[in-house]
Amino acid sequence: MVASTSEQLTALAGTTVVVHPLVLLSVTDHHARTVSRTSSKRVVGVLLGQDNGKTVNVANSFGIPFEEDERDSKTWFLDHNYIEGMYDMFKKVNAKERMIGWYHTGPKLRASDQEINDLFKRYIAKPVMVIVDVRPQAVGIPTDAYFAVEEIKDDGTETRKTFLHVPSAIEAEEAEEIGVEHLLRDIKDSTTTTLSTRVSEQLASLQGLQSRLRDVHKYLLDVAAGTMPVNHQIIYHLQDALNLLPDLSNPVTTQSFASSTNDQLLVVYLSSLLRAVIALHALVDNKATIGRAEQEEGMDEKDKDKKPANGDVKKSEDTKKDGEKGKDSNKKDADKGL
Repeated sequence: MVASTSEQLTALAGTTVVVHPLVLLSVTDHHARTVSRTSSKRVVGVLLGQDNGKTVNVANSFGIPFEEDERDSKTWFLDHNYIEGMYDMFKKVNAKERMIGWYHTGPKLRASDQEINDLFKRYIAKPVMVIVDVRPQAVGIPTDAYFAVEEIKDDGTETRKTFLHVPSAIEAEEAEEIGVEHLLRDIKDSTTTTLSTRVSEQLASLQGLQSRLRDVHKYLLDVAAGTMPVNHQIIYHLQDALNLLPDLSNPVTTQSFASSTNDQLLVVYLSSLLRAVIALHALVDNKATIGRAEQEEGMDEKDKDKKPANGDVKKSEDTKKDGEKGKDSNKKDADKGL
């Protein structure tokens, strides 16, 4: 079933393809095990999940044997029997996950994509094609989702098969979130501080926003130059985004922004002062504790030194007493002799 009417195109354009982290990890592992780092080959696989109408939930996937000629993209091979055998086994494990489309690691559309998509129509009427960029050059979502449509021209000429781009998103369930957090904890450098990590994340987000703004700027320049046709849906979205921007020429808005910023900076300033006071208190307390410990150790050593001296005094007194006893006994013996 190929979308041809305007109603079907509008319905497809409003569809969102949700890709789970498990699928991204599976596709990346498939590419890493099959293709070398220096090669530009792509891998192909099957997507499993649920088609809920407005949302296509891509929950699982598996790779399939695929070969194509790098010099002629229309020469390719795909194992049908492998797809049917793997899908039968996946159905035994989880019957809710049905075949909803296919993926490849492009990173862009290729000439043979339409033929491969027609092949998957043997298993599903409306397959979704997801291109996963396993080597992204820019910060952002590494997935692009497409549906096959027939483009109807106003001049009455024959229709042409093409792909309609639909929005995609990355979402995870609770179990997947825990797994991703553990994975990121192992990947991140434990020596970096929290502040540097937050700053680097914000910098990466700003770089991603800058790249998107550059794409929008380039598109508008191409439309103004006449090299690209006007897409009214894109223009509507841009107008909505621009309408959300505040009017900074209004002094009331500027004053409110300044007041809000000052309030936030005041909280940051007070928290910095409290942190400094607590750190100084901990430092003084630590130094006092160390001083008391050293003083107690000195007193213990003095007590140890006094104990042997007292023992020596007792020994000398005992020896004196023994000597006096010896003298007395000698005198008695002398008196007896007389």
